Amino acid sequence: MASTRPSAPSSQASRARSRLAQAPTTRGDHEAHEAPAPYLERGDAEAALHAVAAASDLDRLIHERLRLGIVSALAVNDSLSFNDLKQLLKTTDGNLSVHTRKLEEAGYISCTKFFEGRLPKTEYRLTPRGREALERYLADMEALIQATRGG
Repeated sequence: MASTRPSAPSSQASRARSRLAQAPTTRGDHEAHEAPAPYLERGDAEAALHAVAAASDLDRLIHERLRLGIVSALAVNDSLSFNDLKQLLKTTDGNLSVHTRKLEEAGYISCTKFFEGRLPKTEYRLTPRGREALERYLADMEALIQATRGG
């Protein structure tokens, strides 16, 4: 009778780990290469602490991908309609509504609702508080990048 036991699981796992280690990881449509951070190679504890401190300073409200997209789009436009943001960010009505509401509650964006003829329109603008928060976020992100690169 033939054995149904799996063949050498440790060698199979080893081959799989080897293939995974050689292949770049993908996140979204971009490849992310898993190179160690310079401070890990140098054993530089001070640089590691700077990286951790910079990461903890990030504004969690803006850091979320869709909210960062909303704030960034509004930073380079005077205003955008709900439909413009929806199309630009390739998201759903519900998802966009939730995230714009959070940004509005924080005072980062303003929302104006009006009618154009018989059609309801919603328009968003970045507030001065939102622009300051984005500038702080970008400065914190640059500090994190510098700390991670060892510069």
